[in-house]
Amino acid sequence: MTPLQVPALRPPGQVIEVARTLQNAGFEAWCVGGAVRDALLGLAHLDWDLATSATPPEVRRLFKRTVPVGIEFGTIGVLDRDGRMHEVTTFRHDVRTDGRHAEVEFGASLDEDLARRDFTINAIAYDPIARVLRDPFEGQADLQRGVVRAVGNADARMREDRLRALRAIRFAARFDFAIEEATWLAIVASAPFLTRLSPERVKQELDKTMEQVVRPSDALARWRESGAFASLVPTLADAPDSLLRAVDALPVPGLSTRPLRKPLRFAALFSGHDGKAAEQAMRALRFSNQDITTVSVLVDRYARFGASLGDQLASGSAPSGADLRRLAAAVGRLRVAAFLRLCAARWATDDRRVEPRTVRALYRQLLRIAFNEAIEVADLAVDGDDLRRAGIAAGPHLGQTLQRLLDAVIDDPACNTRETLLSLAAHPA
Repeated sequence: MTPLQVPALRPPGQVIEVARTLQNAGFEAWCVGGAVRDALLGLAHLDWDLATSATPPEVRRLFKRTVPVGIEFGTIGVLDRDGRMHEVTTFRHDVRTDGRHAEVEFGASLDEDLARRDFTINAIAYDPIARVLRDPFEGQADLQRGVVRAVGNADARMREDRLRALRAIRFAARFDFAIEEATWLAIVASAPFLTRLSPERVKQELDKTMEQVVRPSDALARWRESGAFASLVPTLADAPDSLLRAVDALPVPGLSTRPLRKPLRFAALFSGHDGKAAEQAMRALRFSNQDITTVSVLVDRYARFGASLGDQLASGSAPSGADLRRLAAAVGRLRVAAFLRLCAARWATDDRRVEPRTVRALYRQLLRIAFNEAIEVADLAVDGDDLRRAGIAAGPHLGQTLQRLLDAVIDDPACNTRETLLSLAAHPA
């Protein structure tokens, strides 16, 4: 195939310097992978990787600062003058694979190296010095058509690395592409074997879907339809479309620094179940304890309060102040905002027809209550020491008394004075 001239495709200067150093030493050096794909789509991409005919020892001799990030697979991290690392990988081809890991052999040509890649849109190479593109599998045409297609035999590509089934789904959703028919059939055939993937790799793919895809429901529906959920997250095997669309109604985490945006998308995904089911599924996928707690609490509170609150609002009835204080207390003041965003996403996709202005008013009211009124034991005008001095013995009864006083204050905030609470503690109704 005749290389295509692409003068407008320009990687960062530091990447060009790395490529020039390799080429001046007599080696081939090509930009490959996602950066080339995204550049052809007109998208920004921070990480530019290179493929080269140089072996790992030769790469290390050419550059002063290197990191052996995956030397057994031929990958050396080269640090540029600004300290940014670029992965430089020797041309290679697979000797054998078990569906999770590949054993590679060096000495391959560029086209052989591209032939081992997953999809045609990721099998395009660019020489930043000569400014030519190498595209032996017509990846540019697939980019223009909006198609994710496996390189060569789709079934073989899926057997080599089962993660490719999930990557194809993510790329299609991220770029709003179709999946070529043979590739889709290979994904479906691969689904029963996805259990060979480590939980960490599956979680990483779900994370990337939540972070990179504006409408994750497109990808999540394909997980369901292909059988990927049935194999990997059985809790979600029959997730309805309305539940998946609720994830779309929440902002993309990558567009904000708000820390709860990604867990909130996972909370929407699991919100068709109870908190325990969400906890078990996320623990099996090796989520962090912090994320498990955040998501399972939000899912539990939605199961307990969210649907009924939505029905109440949709009917035109407004919850009382005491009801909202009890809700804020149950959810926790630091999770109130996330809880209401989850509710709004579910109400919008469950056809509960809660007016947006009603949701906004509730949001403001509940936040005001959560941060200005007494909804936790620590907010009471008395504490455990006060009760002990008043003659209430330490132990479970003291904690029960504090909770009873909080219940009274939630019902009537005017009760939250030292005198009233000590009187209520001494003379329970």
